[in-house]
Amino acid sequence: MAPMSVRKPETEATHRAGFACFVGRPNAGKSTLTNALVGQKVAITSNRPQTTRHTVRGIVHRPEAQLVLVDTPGLHKPRTLLGERLNDIVRTTWAEVDVIGFCLPADQKVGPGDRFIAKELAGIKKTPKIAIVTKTDLVDSKTLAEQLVAVDRIGQELGIEWAEIVPVSAVGDKQVQLLADLIVPLLPEGPALYPEGDLTDEPEQVMVAELIREAALEGVRDELPHSIAVVVEEMLPREDRPADKPLLDIHANVYIERPSQKGIIIGPKGKRLKEVGIKSRKHIEALLGTPVFLDLHVKVAKDWQRDPRQLRKLGF
Repeated sequence: MAPMSVRKPETEATHRAGFACFVGRPNAGKSTLTNALVGQKVAITSNRPQTTRHTVRGIVHRPEAQLVLVDTPGLHKPRTLLGERLNDIVRTTWAEVDVIGFCLPADQKVGPGDRFIAKELAGIKKTPKIAIVTKTDLVDSKTLAEQLVAVDRIGQELGIEWAEIVPVSAVGDKQVQLLADLIVPLLPEGPALYPEGDLTDEPEQVMVAELIREAALEGVRDELPHSIAVVVEEMLPREDRPADKPLLDIHANVYIERPSQKGIIIGPKGKRLKEVGIKSRKHIEALLGTPVFLDLHVKVAKDWQRDPRQLRKLGF
């Protein structure tokens, strides 16, 4: 089995900097792990599969290294043009990073979806690969041990030499820092790639749109997650406000595919949309560090997931 111990610290004080990406099937815990390593929400999380649509870069600063985490959408069998484009994003990202972390949840047996991704990873020869068994807080030690063995076995079957096999719990904050300790020595030597203090290079408008979409995804029916897109039309400081009481006006549109979905998002007497606004505004204010007035509108973009023109308009 691949080693699961911490490497000895490097003797010389070399600085390393590079990119690592987490891959795995939808809902394998990639976004939660990214947020845990960065120490702040930079990727949206949801119990709905397939919620990440952008490759979010979270930046982990250490005295001896800078680790830039690229969070990708889950690789899956595409049913729409959007699905195909999301898979293209994943493969492009794999080709450009220094380390690949393959996330497999501890509470689900290794299945066809994991095998599909592992086969693709087997074709990438030079990039070091770490197998990360996520969500260890959801299983007992016997189940975890069986999963670690299964992960080692899939590597042997497909000719993948795991640099490490690491069990982690992002929610329970178990072995998250160990994972960073194991990734850092695999990065190339070099100076920091981003200024100290930067946690992501995502544009603020994209981050705000993602936070609104995360709030809109909570508690909706199963068919809706893929149908929701959010575009921030405008972010402007309110004029005539005293310097010590600023207010940022944010106007955003929540797009769905069919008129029948409008009622689900808005809710009876606008209650759901109001909740979405309250919840997302709290996260947006924490992200931007300023009070926010959030103006949300729900619009229909018919079958946007299958329409190239609409996909471009919505940023895909």
